[in-house]
Amino acid sequence: MSALSEQLGQQLGEQLGKQNEMVPGTGAMAVNEPSAGVGRHILLTGGSSGIGFQAAALLLQAGHRLTLPCRDASTAAVLRERLSGSIDTPICDLADLGSIELCAQSLLAAGEPIDTLVLNAGLQYSGEAKPRWSAQGFELTIAVNHLGHQALLQQLLPLLLRGTAPRLVVTSSEVHDPTSAGGKVGLPAGLGDLAGLRQGPGALMLDGSGSFNAEKAYKDSKLCNLLMAREAERRLREQGMLLPVLAWSPGLVIPRSDGGFFRYSRSHNPFAQALFAMVARDLLRLTETPQRAGALLAGLASRAPQASGFAYWSNRVLGPGRLRFEVSKPSVDACSDSLARQLWDLSAQ
Repeated sequence: MSALSEQLGQQLGEQLGKQNEMVPGTGAMAVNEPSAGVGRHILLTGGSSGIGFQAAALLLQAGHRLTLPCRDASTAAVLRERLSGSIDTPICDLADLGSIELCAQSLLAAGEPIDTLVLNAGLQYSGEAKPRWSAQGFELTIAVNHLGHQALLQQLLPLLLRGTAPRLVVTSSEVHDPTSAGGKVGLPAGLGDLAGLRQGPGALMLDGSGSFNAEKAYKDSKLCNLLMAREAERRLREQGMLLPVLAWSPGLVIPRSDGGFFRYSRSHNPFAQALFAMVARDLLRLTETPQRAGALLAGLASRAPQASGFAYWSNRVLGPGRLRFEVSKPSVDACSDSLARQLWDLSAQ
């Protein structure tokens, strides 16, 4: 880990440290809301549900102004009803590069600087045997979780660089790392030589394999998130533009509601998903709540230090009911500079 990342981690740890302390006698993490301070303009994807919604609610409460892209008009209308405050809900379907371009063009025309860009939206449909496809014919997990986000980042960079103390936050997952607890279950993340991405539309997997695996596709997309974040920081730094780029893993978040991140996977195997949730969340107590994960994301978006550089934050499980949010080292593949460059260039095409 670089000295710059260590400095960034120390500063952010001092600000967010209380979020990771245990509440005496409860086994739960104490999570602070983001401080009010000076309001920032924050663009956050995935703000209509799950961690993103929880973060958005806290950020609004703290006095920040939000742009929350939504995949369609009905989602935007429901979100405006649920949240009261200074929010904009432009239509931006991350599964459609054309929709992303229209959204970006509209935001660029308005010319409002973005202080924090949060690429948080995520899709997983583990358990499904057949792939789904984006509007341009890319496997849907990769299209939404990676390609859509890189397209949005590339097009909105002018607004981000004009922001006040700009920063980029990217939601990844520990499953990107084959040595992590979640990464060891099932096929490991791995992009190979990116043969599938070189092929383009119609490829089942990024590594070019001939069989589709929805769980691996998700893991691969989270590896892409980290590689994209690292490469974005490197390219900006080489051009003399220094800003914090923070990738993070919220841990295993399983809500008690029927919605949330696992809603698609749950529809394919509801019994297995319910059993898994009961064991992981209620018996072993290895999970994080959407509310506390949302607070961690809100903190990264609004309270990160001004030091530039890349850092990866992980909400690590220490034991039953014990989690610690700290700077961590990504997987070996996620630290590959050559892989990051290839992924960025091929994705940009």
